[in-house]
Amino acid sequence: MTEAEIRAFAEASRGGRRLIGIDLGTKTIGLALSDVGRQIASPLETIRRVKFTPDVARLRQLCETHGVGGLVMGLPLNMDGSEGPRVQSTRSFVRNLKPLLDLPVLFCDERLSTAAVTRALIAADASRAKRGEVVDMLAAAYILQGCLDQMRGVLEVDDA
Repeated sequence: MTEAEIRAFAEASRGGRRLIGIDLGTKTIGLALSDVGRQIASPLETIRRVKFTPDVARLRQLCETHGVGGLVMGLPLNMDGSEGPRVQSTRSFVRNLKPLLDLPVLFCDERLSTAAVTRALIAADASRAKRGEVVDMLAAAYILQGCLDQMRGVLEVDDA
């Protein structure tokens, strides 16, 4: 994500409102929520995917409940940075989402987010069952926190 994309997203996403981070999987959607000051990302929930319409209905409900101003969507790039079928699927999801949820979306590289979270859970001696329950929303928090940190760096330069 470029500095220009970050600035445009920050402007469009209505400051003073939270952001939701999304780790889109084939079976689940991991969600994380920022604080109003956009400093800290916290795991929120994992949606078990059923069909597009009910999945988006739950996402919309959470956005309304938490006063969300924008979405940070993990982009599952290949390790070499190229775009494969999972990226195409993610972009398609966002294209279909836009008419139903009018919020700006910022795509953020999510390479190794699930691996990093899984390693941390293993180091914390979390059981396989516990890891399965929380890994997606923790990956969303990892993605969102990385984006918040990048945004802060770019926007602080603008304020200086």
